[in-house]
Amino acid sequence: MIIRRAHWKTGFVVAAMAFSLAALLAAAVRPPQAAQTVALPIVLTFDASQSKVHFLVDTTLHTVHGTFNVKSGAVQFDPQTGKAGGMIVIFAASGESGNSSRDERMHKEILETQKYGEATFRPTQIDGQVSLTAASDFKVKGVFNLHGGDHDLVADVHSEIAGGRWKGTAKFDVPYIAWGIKDPSNFLLKVKPVVHVQFDMSGTQSAAK
Repeated sequence: MIIRRAHWKTGFVVAAMAFSLAALLAAAVRPPQAAQTVALPIVLTFDASQSKVHFLVDTTLHTVHGTFNVKSGAVQFDPQTGKAGGMIVIFAASGESGNSSRDERMHKEILETQKYGEATFRPTQIDGQVSLTAASDFKVKGVFNLHGGDHDLVADVHSEIAGGRWKGTAKFDVPYIAWGIKDPSNFLLKVKPVVHVQFDMSGTQSAAK
């Protein structure tokens, strides 16, 4: 009986040692877990020469088309949270619609560009997924400063990002009369109270440092 117990104990000890050795070997050859990657904020820098603001406003006589030039722009956003920042600056004084007398009145009486020479947009949040390798559609929320006043704005954006370059189009409406800008209508011509805007954009894309 004593001999049998000795054999049983010896077998148990050998088995335990073998199991421990196997566990140690398995731990030694297990590949290390990949480090968790954190997406860096994306920076979109505007090429002013390749970007343009187009506007359209309906009247009782005709539809007025015009453009504004872009001074500068740099926007950054977090692809995971959608939180955005930066600023786009537009030359308000560059506005033209193809009619010199109409444009003179627009600058002098409506937009008062001698006093308010720039308009700015400061993005705060992106709603939707922005693809960094293909086309995507999403919304951008932010604050539009026009004629000296800040106004909440949501733009529908289509973008294409590839090879360190990007291009896109943002569309939004400006209810300028509701924003406190003078109504250009007169007894002969009635102007709709909303301007439709299309912002064509282009530039370079990089990760924030």
